[in-house]
Amino acid sequence: MCGICGELRLDGAPADLDVLQRMMAELTRRGPDHGGSYSDGALGFGHRRLAIIDLSVRSNQPMLDAHLGLALVFNGTIYNYRALRAELVAKGYHFFSDGDTEVILKAYHAWGNACPERLHGMFAFALWDANRRVLFMARDRFGVKPLYWNRQGPVFRFASTTQALLAAGGVDTRIDPVALHHLFTLHAVVPAPRTVLTGVRKLPPAHWMQVDADGTTTQGRYWHLDATRPEQPLTDDDWLAAIHESLRQAVKKRSEVADVPVGVLLSGGLDSSLLVALLAEAGVSDLRTFSVGFDDTPEEAGSEFEFSDQVVARYGTSHRKFRVPNDQVLQRLPEAIDAMTEPMFGQDAVAFYLLAEQVSREIKVVQSGQGADEVFGGYFWYPRIAAEATGSRLERLAKHYFDRDHDEYLRLVQPAFAGPDYTSALIADLLDEAGADELLDAILRLDVTTLIVDDPVKRVDNMTMAWGLEARVPFLDHQLVELAARCPPELKLREGGKYPLKAMARGLLPDAVIDRPKGYFPMPALKYVRGAFLEMMRDVLGSGACRRRGLYAQGYLDMLLAAPDLHHTRIMGNKLWHLALLELWIQRTVDGL
Repeated sequence: MCGICGELRLDGAPADLDVLQRMMAELTRRGPDHGGSYSDGALGFGHRRLAIIDLSVRSNQPMLDAHLGLALVFNGTIYNYRALRAELVAKGYHFFSDGDTEVILKAYHAWGNACPERLHGMFAFALWDANRRVLFMARDRFGVKPLYWNRQGPVFRFASTTQALLAAGGVDTRIDPVALHHLFTLHAVVPAPRTVLTGVRKLPPAHWMQVDADGTTTQGRYWHLDATRPEQPLTDDDWLAAIHESLRQAVKKRSEVADVPVGVLLSGGLDSSLLVALLAEAGVSDLRTFSVGFDDTPEEAGSEFEFSDQVVARYGTSHRKFRVPNDQVLQRLPEAIDAMTEPMFGQDAVAFYLLAEQVSREIKVVQSGQGADEVFGGYFWYPRIAAEATGSRLERLAKHYFDRDHDEYLRLVQPAFAGPDYTSALIADLLDEAGADELLDAILRLDVTTLIVDDPVKRVDNMTMAWGLEARVPFLDHQLVELAARCPPELKLREGGKYPLKAMARGLLPDAVIDRPKGYFPMPALKYVRGAFLEMMRDVLGSGACRRRGLYAQGYLDMLLAAPDLHHTRIMGNKLWHLALLELWIQRTVDGL
């Protein structure tokens, strides 16, 4: 796990090494163990390392292979690197290190633009082919690892964070009106390649991008998710057995591929609890688990300790739990916002930030349960959508999922940001793509390939890497997801959703953990906004900076401020918090430059 950045001059001028240093400084927290840079005329690379595999200096980056004429900066983990290494050795390649980074160098030389499809893991990397004068970049199938880029005239830059690109300078920071529409419709999801800033773009998941020395840019997609039934039907028992074995393997490899201990972020829900059970089943000793909780409100408990404690008791884990009072949440909120590469409305972002701070003091790698709900149909809106008998795929999804319909969005923004219904047009196209048998197949595919990337997955990466903590997500193992995508939706939605996981958990976990209602990482103070939290949001939205920006219509703001607890989205996000968070992020990330 690391932070990467780079610059390619398209006019032949040498890369600006001062710019590289400014970008690297913004990435230090992602990679506290080592920093390095490399330049080759017009090309400059920067890297900050979090050492997880091959802790020796031989795996420091940027990594160079002078014989092949290649240089690489890489963020992530390749779980099949040992098998790939053996295959490459058989082809005649020689290795000077023992980690996964060098495998990417040789894989690119052996297979060219097809190399990303051979990689099993989470990754974002940039590779300079000095012989061809070509910059090649790629991102993993689910975008677990971020990769942002910017092109201003003759200069192309990339980085792991928006903040690093902004530190380089020359970025168009105007608000992208299309991205703004996505942001307020899809609870802060802005699908690639856009971001809310006009001058910052991101490489889509499962894509590669090549930039030639003359500026010619090409892009390709190396993986698609098939959500159709197999030709040979499987019984329910066959599906369950196959899914169980695939998940076991996903958890096992994410534990074994590390030269440091691996723990678990244990929320007390089914997903993270099942990870603990499977790691124990795989024989992991000294299993370390970590939980966080917050103050209760009259409407909602602030922790799930009653469930996580049961899992800890059953498996005898080395457990740490942290309770964070609301006044500390409010005090630390600006720090969490500073760690967001893009605005994030999810109320649990600060929870992950504060938990990661504590966990990073004891361990460098954890497994986390993100992705299980999207892959196996765990959210409450899935059965509601499935029950809709009429309407297009888009209409049935929007009715139960969109934060705001287009008419409400037009009431939210000032006329300068009004426009057509960009989000509906995009989502309709994605839902109607070939390769999905049923409505729920199309929706779950959309979730796992597009929406999850810029909501829970990005949130976990940003908040953990802010503390130099690597989070691994076995439920997003692409082989497991490929299998689950072809499984009939009715099997996944049985017993309220995630039936394959519930069936697997029987006998491994207490029934109370399995049968409890679906929970969410609790942060009640950002759902039911009152007291000091309300005053903070009122101050932000009434500030001179907010008024001058001219994003929000005053009438809509006044409505939310008058009764913040009466205005929630269809999936229970607080609408006032959405507006306040975006404004806070812009003030701290852009205005603060």
